[in-house]
Amino acid sequence: MPKPLVAIVGRPNVGKSTLFNRIIGERRAVVSEIPGTTRDRVIAETEWEGRQFLVADTGGIEVQPPTVTAGRRPDQREVLLEDSAEFIPLIREQAEQAIGEADVVLFLTDVISGLTGADREVADILRRTTKPVLLVVNKADNQRRDQEAFEFYELGMGEILPISAIHGHGVGELLDKVVEILPEETASTESDEEVLRIAILGRPNVGKSSLLNQLIGEKRAIVSPVAGTTRDALDTEFEWEGQKIVLIDTAGIRRRGKIEQGIEKYSVLRSARSLQRADVALLMLDALDGDVTAQDAHIGGMIAEQGVSAVILVNKWDVADRELKQNRLEYEKKIRYDLKFMPYVPVLFISALTGSRTNQVLPTALEVAQARYQRIPTGTLNDMIHQAFAEHAPPSKRGKRLKVYYVTQAEVAPPMFILFVNDPELVHFSYQRYLENRIRELFPFPGTPIRMTFRGHQKDLEGKKLKRKQK
Repeated sequence: MPKPLVAIVGRPNVGKSTLFNRIIGERRAVVSEIPGTTRDRVIAETEWEGRQFLVADTGGIEVQPPTVTAGRRPDQREVLLEDSAEFIPLIREQAEQAIGEADVVLFLTDVISGLTGADREVADILRRTTKPVLLVVNKADNQRRDQEAFEFYELGMGEILPISAIHGHGVGELLDKVVEILPEETASTESDEEVLRIAILGRPNVGKSSLLNQLIGEKRAIVSPVAGTTRDALDTEFEWEGQKIVLIDTAGIRRRGKIEQGIEKYSVLRSARSLQRADVALLMLDALDGDVTAQDAHIGGMIAEQGVSAVILVNKWDVADRELKQNRLEYEKKIRYDLKFMPYVPVLFISALTGSRTNQVLPTALEVAQARYQRIPTGTLNDMIHQAFAEHAPPSKRGKRLKVYYVTQAEVAPPMFILFVNDPELVHFSYQRYLENRIRELFPFPGTPIRMTFRGHQKDLEGKKLKRKQK
């Protein structure tokens, strides 16, 4: 099941980004006293008391565009406020969509500024949702401000939770409350595991809908349109050659950057959550672009980071071949270069509109899905790794050389290999890549990422600690 989402919403400058950073344990969101700093959403995964969930930071919801006092030169803060005015409706739209996407909403306010008209407007928006809402009063970093926070009971939003995001006061209690009301985790059933879930991802207008129509329209009977387990969008369930398949359609992921050139409207979040319940992702590229765009690479990075198997589909190839005289081998070479972080992924050249070569998509996706569950016998794996070390020894580091004692495959979907070594700090990423390539020589795992973890031998680690103490 996809991880639940906690969205932080509120008016500008109440500390949403500070709270976001506090919850995830790192400074990922930009923090500033200038309202309107956060325009796009920032999404991260975190864990509390054994529960994993996603957290989304959002831009502040404004009541109306800010105004600059007439008759004097505006200061830097006012200039930035005025510059953000055109984005206010767009930022508000994103925040409202965050509320719709969330499983739990943290309504953040500010005890120093007190209850404002903007707080009341946000409260009015939140009253229209059926999602659990926690009223959080920030900047309550002493007993007096804790008492002043009672003012927010006037909003009629239930219990208030005073915190100090910058100092951490009350955040643990807040997260306890969040975990308490998160949706219950649902264990996968055997029938769920027999279903192959395929997510279709790509930028807008690359042909995702056309591909979906092609995949379900040729000699295949649609069983039912199944409501997505987390979103209003419909998944499509059908059977292909005895295999139950659910196609997860996703919104086009727009390019990041200037907000006025097209807000992503939470498409990145939807796609990220779709990936959590997918076995295989179909990454669609537009052959007419000529190159892999930065946003294509961004989507590919999302897929690799989630550990989802993938197939790259170069769409509109019929037009590119006929009108642009594109060379398939050269084009694939460019794709491999631009997406070099996923060299294991098969590439298909198709036309979703005409159906050209779309008959290869499902067989390839099924092959890739099966590779996710492949296991290598422990003996074979150890022989292979030790042979790799014998043929190409790792470089020494500070007079020490990496040694491997034992290797085992701990997981599938995606495959996870644990290597017990003398010192994990001696592992260089280039040597890890070498070992992965040696594994793929005999067991290709097509379209599937491989995870490798290096663990120190207990005796070696104890000796290392002793040497440090002696120093």
